[in-house]
Formats: sequence, structure tokens, C-alpha cells
Amino acid sequence: MFAKVAAAVVLAVTIVGASAESHTVNFINRCGRGTPQLLQNGRVLSTGGSFTSNGPFPAAIAYLQTGNCGFNGENCMTVEMTLQNPTTAGSGSSADLSLIPPLAFNVPTRFEYINGCNGVGQTCSAGNCDTAFHVPSDTQVQRACQTDNAGLQITFCP
Repeated sequence: MFAKVAAAVVLAVTIVGASAESHTVNFINRCGRGTPQLLQNGRVLSTGGSFTSNGPFPAAIAYLQTGNCGFNGENCMTVEMTLQNPTTAGSGSSADLSLIPPLAFNVPTRFEYINGCNGVGQTCSAGNCDTAFHVPSDTQVQRACQTDNAGLQITFCP
């Protein structure tokens, strides 16, 4: 009887451990000025340090606060992200750069996936870049990752 209970506990721990989801966002600021910001639902989650979400991490934004950015990144370029493990084909992580007004170019920015889909990302080095949303229909600039536990590295002034 004890062996059956022990086996069931080991199996349960293995299943729970295997299904644990986590996503990390890292920042590199090479601009020599400004403070990275990571926000979700109106809350500041990081001002430059790595942030790890234990579970799905939907609808977050990041930007470099250079003194002229509004709280939600207004007047600055943002990295928009949803980091989540795929549950069906095409339902995993997605990230993009956005310059849809009232957003505006402030510093060159790059994001790339880490811990899966390594190197997949996007860079915008000027306000007229074709790698960022300028209007809502610019969906070709989104970058997806269909790997469990993928994170992002965001570099300002890459």
C-alpha cells in the first residue's frame, strides 16, 4: 500500500513540475541614460532588473523611460508582449515593437526571445523603421514563439 501511495505522489509531483510555466524578461540598457520599465495592468513590475512570471504573462509592455515617456509609454516606443506556453498551434508567445500614436520613437530598441526561439526578434533603429507597428494593421511585425517557457531580452541602444 505504501509503495502505491509513494508512486502516486511521485507521479503527481512529476506532472505538476512538468506543467509549471515561467517566463523571464531581461533588460540591457546601452543608452547611458534612462530607466527600463516593465508594466502590466497599470503596475510597474520592473525598473531594469530581470522579472520572472510564474505562469502566463499576458498583455505587458516595456519601454525605456527617458524623461518624456508617459506612464504607459506615451511619447516613446514600446515592446508589447504576451508570454505563454502554447496550448494549441499558434497560441504561444507573441511580441512586437509599437510606434502607434501616441507612441513615438525615443531610442533604438531590440527584443529577442530567450530560452526558446533564441534569436527570433525585432529591432527598430529609427522612427521610420518597418519593423514596428505604425498603424494597427501592421501585424507582419509581430514575432511569435511556440516554445514552452520562452522569455524576452530587451536591449535599448543595441
